[in-house]
Amino acid sequence: MAITSDGHLVTSAHVVAGASRGVAAFADGSDFELEVVGRDLLSDLAIVRAKNATVVPVVIGDADRLQVGQLVVAIGNPMGLAGSVTAGVVSALGRSLPTRDGNTQRIVENVIQTDAALNPGNSGGALADGRGRLVGVNTAVAGVGLGLAVPINRTTRVILNALASQGRVRRGYLGIAGGTRALSQAATSALDQNAGIAVQDVLAGSPASAAGIRAGDIIVEVDGKPVSRAGDLQALMVTSAIGAAVEVRALRDGSTITLQIRLSELE
Repeated sequence: MAITSDGHLVTSAHVVAGASRGVAAFADGSDFELEVVGRDLLSDLAIVRAKNATVVPVVIGDADRLQVGQLVVAIGNPMGLAGSVTAGVVSALGRSLPTRDGNTQRIVENVIQTDAALNPGNSGGALADGRGRLVGVNTAVAGVGLGLAVPINRTTRVILNALASQGRVRRGYLGIAGGTRALSQAATSALDQNAGIAVQDVLAGSPASAAGIRAGDIIVEVDGKPVSRAGDLQALMVTSAIGAAVEVRALRDGSTITLQIRLSELE
């Protein structure tokens, strides 16, 4: 866990799944009652609070500034060995991590891949850069020498602030499934972008369905903002988007169409 400036502890949502309280053990041997403030399975982030604990906050970094090859340090309790530290480098950036909450799926974008040794028990621990700044929360072991961490950046800080203040994250809901698709040369020249989001499926009863979005459409813009991958679209599904009408621009059968879609709330 990493300690934020307001005294909350950041960890992985799957670490505290099904729990509302517990005990936080600190390096100085002290134990404090712990309560879960909020968790968000779709980003695999959670906020907990250690009651009556005096804690020193971590310095927050920005994962968006990381570069491949940069030194990182992973802290956690692998195999029950408390306070373990491993070092490695950023192996890759921009990975995607599928997450699920019930029937709802989401992709956590820009996940950090590192070769710092991660094992069961590292989940929820801090990933720090060479200057000791928190840049990620260790979330998964994908294989030998391949660990993944949810980035701490502008997007995830919004999620953490919502969890700390409201105990949950509210998101707008469009109701499509799709992925990145390269645009034709003509479309690239006309739109000044080389990819869009190809709609593979439109969920029945969703805002997208009501507005007339079809499988095969390629969404290239939402409210004047270019979108080319799932993360671009998900970044726009913020609290303020709930109930709002957005203008979606898409390619259909070689022509550009514009649709008005009123977003609902993701349940």
